[in-house]
Amino acid sequence: MDGDLGDFLRSRRARIRPEEVGLPSHGRRRVPGLRREEVAQLAGVSVDYYIRVEQGRGPSVSDAVLDAIARVLRLDETERAHLHAVARPRRQRGRAAAPAPRVRPGVQVLLDGMDHSPAFVMNHRMDILAWNALADAVFHYTQTSPEERNIPRHVFLDPTASGFYPEWHAVAAQCVAHLRVLAGRHADDPGLTSLVGELSLRSEDFRRLWADHPVAECAYGVKRIQHPVAGLLTFPYETLAVTADPEQTLLVYTPEPGSETAERLALLGSWTSPTVGADRA
Repeated sequence: MDGDLGDFLRSRRARIRPEEVGLPSHGRRRVPGLRREEVAQLAGVSVDYYIRVEQGRGPSVSDAVLDAIARVLRLDETERAHLHAVARPRRQRGRAAAPAPRVRPGVQVLLDGMDHSPAFVMNHRMDILAWNALADAVFHYTQTSPEERNIPRHVFLDPTASGFYPEWHAVAAQCVAHLRVLAGRHADDPGLTSLVGELSLRSEDFRRLWADHPVAECAYGVKRIQHPVAGLLTFPYETLAVTADPEQTLLVYTPEPGSETAERLALLGSWTSPTVGADRA
């Protein structure tokens, strides 16, 4: 995704005030935050070299230089990893868009064995590849097409999403921040590039959030869902790597035992017949 490195660095320069790093703030400044010359000085590299890095013309830039830039811009661990990923993207020339990989039968058995937790597997494009019966009861995956079983498409393009997620704005921001992380790791994936392009064309909210270059992992947290039948559900969640398939991730919603959400989920599950949760299209 051309331009991501420069846009990312400019967005991070803009949030650092000169006085925060011991530089004078007086005088007219054409750009918010730090100038490129100031970042170069603080990172201990030449201005020309930093400009080439920011313009994506420094493919051999070292870890030490990237770490120095990250220190100056006060990047957190996720942002630092993203900087390394977009500064030196993995290139696989001639790579074509591939169909979604299948989830191993053993992983599906694991999903189906989770009797009290909605759970699903997604890939690096945030496509839902497999799910258990409770996840289907909450999200209705078997009633949607493979194209619709994509988290960013659901959040930004489904007109019911704003009612489904009471904190829609927070969910949307988190979704974009995580998609940014994935896009940095898979810069030459045509399917991911196409997804970002589609969302940019069809959603003003997505365009605005994407332009801010948020970067954050979606590893754990709490999500609230206003289910049309079960009512308000509050789900702590955990995200786990599927080590045998590095592009797949297992996400498990873990309602507190004895909570109102757990009771509502059990009732919802009793109304729903078990469904084999995998995309076999």
